[in-house]
Amino acid sequence: MTEILRREPHVIASGVSLLADAAASQGARVTRVDWAPPMAGTDGDLAAVLADPWRHAANQEAVARMLAVRATLVDVVPAGPALGLARGEFLHAGPPIDWDRASGPLRGALAGAAVFEGLADDPGQSSAAGLGIASLDSCHHHGAVGPMAGVISPSMWLFVLEDPADGRRAFCSLNEGLGKVLRYGAYSADVMERLRWMSDVLGPLLQAAVRRHGPVDVTAILAQMVQMGDEAHNRNRAGTLMLLRDLLPPMAESGFAASDVADAARFMGGNDHFFLNLAMPACKLALDAARGVPGSTMVVAMARNGTDFGIQVSGTGDTWFTAPALVPQGLFLPGYGIADANPDIGDSAITETAGLGGFAMAAAPAIVRLVGGTVASALASTERMYEITLAEHPVFAIPALGFRGTPTGIDVTLVVRTGILPQINTGMAGKVAGTGQVGAGLVTPPPQVFPAALAALASCA
Repeated sequence: MTEILRREPHVIASGVSLLADAAASQGARVTRVDWAPPMAGTDGDLAAVLADPWRHAANQEAVARMLAVRATLVDVVPAGPALGLARGEFLHAGPPIDWDRASGPLRGALAGAAVFEGLADDPGQSSAAGLGIASLDSCHHHGAVGPMAGVISPSMWLFVLEDPADGRRAFCSLNEGLGKVLRYGAYSADVMERLRWMSDVLGPLLQAAVRRHGPVDVTAILAQMVQMGDEAHNRNRAGTLMLLRDLLPPMAESGFAASDVADAARFMGGNDHFFLNLAMPACKLALDAARGVPGSTMVVAMARNGTDFGIQVSGTGDTWFTAPALVPQGLFLPGYGIADANPDIGDSAITETAGLGGFAMAAAPAIVRLVGGTVASALASTERMYEITLAEHPVFAIPALGFRGTPTGIDVTLVVRTGILPQINTGMAGKVAGTGQVGAGLVTPPPQVFPAALAALASCA
């Protein structure tokens, strides 16, 4: 006689919880699934893109390219020659924008950079011409990224990251610390003094140390720091100290004055965000490898300029899909509140795009003390991001989730189908130029950028 095995009932429920509650009360195993209809007005575009026979292979190719990248720190150099910037030429975070539409913190950072470059004496000038600004362009268009306002001027020094497999490079400025700093739109005398020290001492010293040490495996440090409680966006404490461990001996052997080495070590060790400016170009390097795959629906950049939030997608080339940036919600420094906060700003969301930052909050539950929320919400945030991504990163493993890889490879179709938006944790800049940092919190992209990208993909399908 064949034995018939009785299986326990398993109910999968979405929407109204009444059925799920009733089933659970009767002893059934219940799995609750969040469900919502696709974003309004996207049915036709979604059908066209999902019917594309090349989409799956294209996304596999884009993900494989991204995951194959190994980012190494190979040099520290002045921005002018590295990026081809002439006097009066400036880069900024986010999609392209002109002075007339620039936000307060971006204008403040540009004004401070103009004073730093000797183009202006008064940062209170109200026009680009008055500050000697000849041109503005997006950091992303030059293989670079910049946190917050993201301003890069010719005399600033940059980290240079390289993928040894193909020699491609990505760049980022050096991190100034927190509070009243240029990237948050501050331009006071102490901000200028710090920038000059970074240009005169810190940059050349780091250059000597990196060249003496040889390539520093940034991807390996990222993998270790995720297992040590960092998420590589707003928590970089372990990464900063691991970098200092690698570079301090060659700094001491560089021939620089002992006082300069001590000042640099003290500055780096006391600035938990220092490694952020290495995490960002490492992510940029990986995601740039995934660009230009026809039919791929994978997001390769999320960036904000303080006015607009923009995304770029592998299968749509260099096109930016933009909408007004949202104001983050979170915790504020004493004396500030939501009325003081500028809309979201910075290239640092490249970390989330690569599966770090808000996508890795389960690895860094202590981050909630900076950006708000609870430990449970940090875990839930990462779990939710798996629903809109194509892969799990094999290098960035989360101990709290059984060493599951972080969710990576944001898929435009999954965002549109589920309505789930990418979670970003971020600093907040004061909306008035010159203010500096006012807090830190959580934010998402404006939802309309994803249907816009989907429509472009549908036109190519």
